[in-house]
Amino acid sequence: MLVAKAGCQLLTRSYKIHKVALRSLRATIYKSIMQPRACSPHSTTAPTPFRTFKMAAASTDSQVDSSIPGSLPGRRDMYDGLIIDPDTLPTGTTDFIDALASSVPAWQEAGFRGIWLKIPISRAHYVGHAVDAGFEYHHAEPGYLMLTQWLPQSENKLPPNASHQVGVGAFVFDKETRRVLVVQEKNGPLKGKGVWKMPTGLVQAGEDITEAAQREVEEETGIKTKFHSVLAMRQAHGLAFGKSDMFFVVALDPVHPASAQTIVPQEDEVEAAAWISLEEYTSVEFHLQRPLLKKIMEKCTAYAKGQYSGLGGYKLSSGFSERQDLLLFGEGTEEEVTLAAKEKNEDAWIGLS
Repeated sequence: MLVAKAGCQLLTRSYKIHKVALRSLRATIYKSIMQPRACSPHSTTAPTPFRTFKMAAASTDSQVDSSIPGSLPGRRDMYDGLIIDPDTLPTGTTDFIDALASSVPAWQEAGFRGIWLKIPISRAHYVGHAVDAGFEYHHAEPGYLMLTQWLPQSENKLPPNASHQVGVGAFVFDKETRRVLVVQEKNGPLKGKGVWKMPTGLVQAGEDITEAAQREVEEETGIKTKFHSVLAMRQAHGLAFGKSDMFFVVALDPVHPASAQTIVPQEDEVEAAAWISLEEYTSVEFHLQRPLLKKIMEKCTAYAKGQYSGLGGYKLSSGFSERQDLLLFGEGTEEEVTLAAKEKNEDAWIGLS
């Protein structure tokens, strides 16, 4: 893991090095922006009423518009922008340079604002020529580099690259034995220190935080769990590669009692894994000495004692597509929420059960 993470039992954020290398640029990370901006070419959904920022409604690789001027085919976005079709880029470097030279002025004259140019890794040698033509880096994935250019002589309204990475820590509490599932790290800042911590990790693109917590627990310990609630959320800035970071502490219930499941530590990342008593968990000095980690531990302890429920959630449609989004919120006591969900027969309700 790469950095110390807040969590109930690590309660320190230790991100896994290989995961950060593969996921830090694609953490599925949402941005809250206070003013309208031109669209991103990656969204597949219509705008929601909860954010001012809006996204384009289709992928970058379809719906080429033959009416677009210039020598590089593409399609219009919803905000007077243009998304170049990466599959129809010229195969020769000279042809690509000439196409940019003729297209950029034509796009500017036609009133286009933001231009999105996705260059596949197979054409990585085009990047320098695109930069010479006025394009700037936006973001990268393993298979491509996205560049952009803002044509008007005004403030650039294109949305920036993702500002946050997202991590989870799982507080797995077995109510039957009153024990907590913990691990010791084989890598990262806690390597060899014998500190018991909760399983932690990064959220993958397209993955709910509830799913990420369950996956990390099963990967690191072999224990199957189900989501109960979100107990805490920590935001920090200036972490991996200068990104901001959001960390969710998620309460999970074991699918089967601790006595009925065999712990299988993840060989390359986990030195040890075990069920320990709540008392032992709350006496780990490493966490008690750090105010943030101590406070999160207190919330986890309150949850284990039935004094705090956290946030449950719904999987709901935004109304703009068939996709269901995760909405987390608190409402009354745990008993009231569970009863209300049953009375409403809400199949979408998850957690707090």
